[in-house]
Amino acid sequence: MPLDGIYIYSLVDELNKKLVGSRVDKISQPEKDEIILGLRGDRVNFKLLISANSSYPKMHLTDITKPNPIKAPMFCMVLRKYLNGAKILSINQITTDRIVIIDFESSDELGFNSIYSLIVEIMGRHSNITLVRKRNNLVVDCIKHITPDMNSYRSLYPGISYVFPPDSCKLNPFNFSYEDFCDFITSNSIKFESNIFSKLFTGISTQLSKSIVLLLKERNIEFNLSSLDKTYDCINNVFKVLKSNKFNFISYIDENTVKDFYCIELHQFENLPKKSYSSPSALLEDFYYEKDKSERLNTKSADLQKIINNNLDRCYKKLEILNKSLKECTEKDLFKIYGELLTANIYNIKKGDKKIKVLNYYSQDEEYIYINLDENKTPSENIQSFFKKYNKLKKTEEMALIQIEATEQEALYLQSVLSNIKNAESYDEIEEIKRELIETGYIKFKKEHKKNVKTSKPLHFISSDNIDIYVGKNNIQNDFLTLKFADRNDIWLHTKNIPGSHVIIKSNGNIPQSTLKEAAILAAYYSNAKNSSNVPVDYTAVKNVKKPSGAKPGMVIYYTNKTLYVTPYDLKLKKI
Repeated sequence: MPLDGIYIYSLVDELNKKLVGSRVDKISQPEKDEIILGLRGDRVNFKLLISANSSYPKMHLTDITKPNPIKAPMFCMVLRKYLNGAKILSINQITTDRIVIIDFESSDELGFNSIYSLIVEIMGRHSNITLVRKRNNLVVDCIKHITPDMNSYRSLYPGISYVFPPDSCKLNPFNFSYEDFCDFITSNSIKFESNIFSKLFTGISTQLSKSIVLLLKERNIEFNLSSLDKTYDCINNVFKVLKSNKFNFISYIDENTVKDFYCIELHQFENLPKKSYSSPSALLEDFYYEKDKSERLNTKSADLQKIINNNLDRCYKKLEILNKSLKECTEKDLFKIYGELLTANIYNIKKGDKKIKVLNYYSQDEEYIYINLDENKTPSENIQSFFKKYNKLKKTEEMALIQIEATEQEALYLQSVLSNIKNAESYDEIEEIKRELIETGYIKFKKEHKKNVKTSKPLHFISSDNIDIYVGKNNIQNDFLTLKFADRNDIWLHTKNIPGSHVIIKSNGNIPQSTLKEAAILAAYYSNAKNSSNVPVDYTAVKNVKKPSGAKPGMVIYYTNKTLYVTPYDLKLKKI
């Protein structure tokens, strides 16, 4: 559920209680469309995250620390200039719309107090964060600049007057009369359907509308024009409860994934498992963190994925051409036979003959066959042409087999890189994979890439038997784990013929079957077969794993292995 106006109302209630009177201590912009305000209150510190992300716009208190870019973006520098040390005077919502105004009192260069408004618009792809000087309503800066050619109704960039988004012209759920209710329905020809209340009231989402419709049905209230008085009383009571700040923050779980959330109970999900939260911020952080992180990592790695997919397409096309050539080479032995039969019958061939009938003594039936000749060539030249075709196809076949093996290995390597990108959990890991692609020649080296890249560490788990298990997150880590870190008697695991991570079990003697199975599940979970079942995972001692000379990162060969079949899932093992 996207954040609707009612949920934001509950959030503003929390922020007013905790943040009004606190001062801005620190401002950071970890993402191009996201800021974090470090606030210092009465012996309590808070972090307010505000995001104008197109997919997951949000605003809530957070405990998560995000790394900042080396150079602060311009919007961050503007906020630091005007809001560092500023005091929060008020936090208000425009009716129940998805617009929040945070007023700050700050001292300017001459020591005079000025009030600045940070206006947060949580509106999907139109979301924005704008700093406005209150005394003249001028935009100081905004996180997304909107020019007239992008939006004809309103522009947002430094130096112009701030204009609010257009009014929805719907009813305010906290301030409407019975007459307003009836007039709006009749004048706008509102249809009586499950999303009716989202069309009637500002800030009401489709899911809340569905919940209210179910509530009406439970109370046997007919949903039509003749029963508008009973409908009005029922929904007015719901809105009175919300206006009095009586919230119940719940997320609804379906098949181990969070299906939806809200600040009151939703009747359509009453049969689903629930999880309660103490505050709207805690719920939002839990709901959005993994989704937002995954979406941002996917965006960050989009260029890398494009490079990998382009090279995979090249490999597949090359394999198609090579296999076609290999099929053509199946005729090579026939040319050799023709050459040898012509050699045996050379004295029966005359220059100018177009074909010759010879006995095929290579055939079990020893039947006669016709061989076509080039009339402009001598018998000897015709014989040599067949042997040349044979030798050419034989050489082509040998090279095609070598090229097919090399191309299949390259495709396997590229698939493993693609798997590593999908399993990446931080920007540092994405940068590490980028560095790997530079070293392997898939990305041309650029001088600006000579920045310090943090080397991430392999994942480290503790099994249920208290045994160390290590999982490589990219091919550089895979090589490190298998070739440098692991001892010869440690156990090495990898999905069979499926790109994925190298997994090492530190062997302290006999490995319990439970630990072996857990390591196999991890190997399957961090592979391309993550969403499959009965995944084959090979395992053997590290001493049986070798890296061929010249092989790409993460590519090894192994022998004397055994195979386990497991279904991957998140084990929730202790992580170091």
